[in-house]
Amino acid sequence: MENGTKTIMPRIGDKAPEFEAMTTIGKIKFSEFIKGSWTILFSHPADFTPVCTTEMSGFALEKDFFKKHKTKLIGLSIDSIHSHLAWVNNVESNLNVYMDFPIIADLDMKVASLFGMLHPGESQTAAVRAVFFIDPNGIIRLIMYYPLNVGRNMKEIQRVLIALQTADKYKCALPLDWKPGDKVIVPPPKTLKEMETVIADTELEKVDFYLAKKELRN
Repeated sequence: MENGTKTIMPRIGDKAPEFEAMTTIGKIKFSEFIKGSWTILFSHPADFTPVCTTEMSGFALEKDFFKKHKTKLIGLSIDSIHSHLAWVNNVESNLNVYMDFPIIADLDMKVASLFGMLHPGESQTAAVRAVFFIDPNGIIRLIMYYPLNVGRNMKEIQRVLIALQTADKYKCALPLDWKPGDKVIVPPPKTLKEMETVIADTELEKVDFYLAKKELRN
């Protein structure tokens, strides 16, 4: 609750909230920064903390992966721009990892509040470990939340990014534990004619007409 009103948290399918903020690459307008690109917006509780250092440097180490998949990265914590810059410099000096993606300085908690990153039961003054996957149309497609004391899984972040992009490209659904190269799920039929087509298709791997998988062909 804020000032007696309930904070509305963004949901899957919502337009990503708009904001302007100072970051480690300068001031940005979010809609312009993400325009036409997949974007991952992720928050961390605080600079110069151990779990956050492993996570943020982990994103930096995987920048070639995200570039290959046409995805921008942008971090956030409730720290000053001076703290961010000092931390980036410290991580580069100690770990030889340069966090050159923008990190939002959110001292007034404005952006964290817009994205529902503040969970009072966890902390009143630090953002939880949130991850927002935003598509090229600015729509939130997937949200992950982690507590302060548990680091995120980079392989899972990469897997679901590819999964979202694959589902969009091929107009399909993806089963449990799907990974690139696995078969995908054919959309279930909505008419008798579509059902008959699925039943007659000998190339599909079928449990029944409502659950059929196929291999992707580029």
